[in-house]
Amino acid sequence: MMNNVNWMTAYPEIFLLAMACLITLVDLWVKSPKRDLTYGLTMLTLGVVAVMQAFYAATGETVYGFGHMVVSDAMGNWLKCFATLAVMTTLVYGRPYAVDRKMLQGGELFILSLFSLLGMFVMISGNNFLVLYLGLELLTLSGYALVALRRDNSNATEAAMKYFVLGALASGFLLYGLSMMYGATGSLDLTAVFQATASGHIKHQVLVLGVVFVVCGIAFKLGAAPFHMWVPDVYQGAPTAVTLMIAGAPKLAAFALMMRLLVDGMLPMAIDWQQMLLVLAVLSLLIGNLSAIAQTNLKRLLAFSTIAQMGFVLIGMLAGVNNGNTLSAANAYSSAMFYMISYVLTTLGVFGVILLLAREGFESEEISDLAGLNQRSPLFAGVMAVCLFSLAGAPPLVGFFAKLSVLQALIASDQISSLVLAVFAVMMSLVGAFYYLRIIKVMYFDPPLTASTVSADSHVKIVLAINGGLVLVLGLLPGGLMSLCAVAVVKALGT
Repeated sequence: MMNNVNWMTAYPEIFLLAMACLITLVDLWVKSPKRDLTYGLTMLTLGVVAVMQAFYAATGETVYGFGHMVVSDAMGNWLKCFATLAVMTTLVYGRPYAVDRKMLQGGELFILSLFSLLGMFVMISGNNFLVLYLGLELLTLSGYALVALRRDNSNATEAAMKYFVLGALASGFLLYGLSMMYGATGSLDLTAVFQATASGHIKHQVLVLGVVFVVCGIAFKLGAAPFHMWVPDVYQGAPTAVTLMIAGAPKLAAFALMMRLLVDGMLPMAIDWQQMLLVLAVLSLLIGNLSAIAQTNLKRLLAFSTIAQMGFVLIGMLAGVNNGNTLSAANAYSSAMFYMISYVLTTLGVFGVILLLAREGFESEEISDLAGLNQRSPLFAGVMAVCLFSLAGAPPLVGFFAKLSVLQALIASDQISSLVLAVFAVMMSLVGAFYYLRIIKVMYFDPPLTASTVSADSHVKIVLAINGGLVLVLGLLPGGLMSLCAVAVVKALGT
């Protein structure tokens, strides 16, 4: 471990920034309505960055740089690698949709996606309050612009306004909480904050108040109830390609933000923030699942489903420390990381099918639009069914093992309250299974509304098939990804 300034910690970010600026300039001369050159350069950039991050992660080293403000560790590098792959997949699915809706008259979709990913990288690597906030703002500002990309669409404009106003409020919460933490501990460095909170020589009341605001800000970024108000409206109003951009990769960055702030910086205060996460988890499971039942719009239903899924991630986070004992911390946090990665993978498949079913002048947003999909395209229906079963937690898919690992980490604490929470989570999963199965029933048993077949480019179908296959394979053989998450979290905790 090195504590001096080290440029190696930021090579992927520097390359990504340089290429984003270069692509912005090159795009000025691109005349193709499909933005072929811009798209090709963007995918090349993302591919190189993903390889760099995977190489860094495989070394397993923890390196600090820029005066201890940035950290490059296995957990962060794997999350950045998966986030890059998620953005690549999103652009593969979203490009045909964007072409049909005249969203590629400029290269903003690709360029803003790159800057959004750069924001995620800064968030994931941050070891300092200001760096974390800088990454968060870069991500969210890019997100606001992406949602409003269809300037002639009133729904997208309304969604962008709601996202901007509520996002600014949540950023204010987080910034106020971080300022209180700084005032109490006298440092912006997470390591110094950890040492200060562990010493017990500072005012506990000020720290707790700061943690309350920080948790509120994190809950908004995760989309956890009761800070979920933006999720259904933004998911429904945004262009579907942008909805996937918001629903996928940024969730990995939000998980990293939670790990950096709550675990790396405030683990000695776990007894305080775990109680808040408990309330958030219960509300997310309850509100998310019950609200989803009433939805007929597919994107809105998936928004409430996301809220419920975040409840399980929070369960993993709140199971780490029991009565001051951190022996189960690695198991709990790695299960939450595994859950988040499996959720993003499954979400990519679900929204990928919705994007590919949409055509010019038709959004394919209602559940009824999927009627008879199996007769029109067995591949699309199969991938959609596999992903929905995974979200419902049906074995032997990856979603089942994700839920199982989180619940095992929770029950391992041997407390009555943990057992009650686990039973409640299982009951809510049964409620959630209803609305997932309803979509599958519509795809396989309802007569199709149109006789037209579903068409897509061969490379897009290949990516979709791989996406659905991974949901199945990682369910049958979850050990590799689970051990990767466990090793990454253990190394992160060790530093």
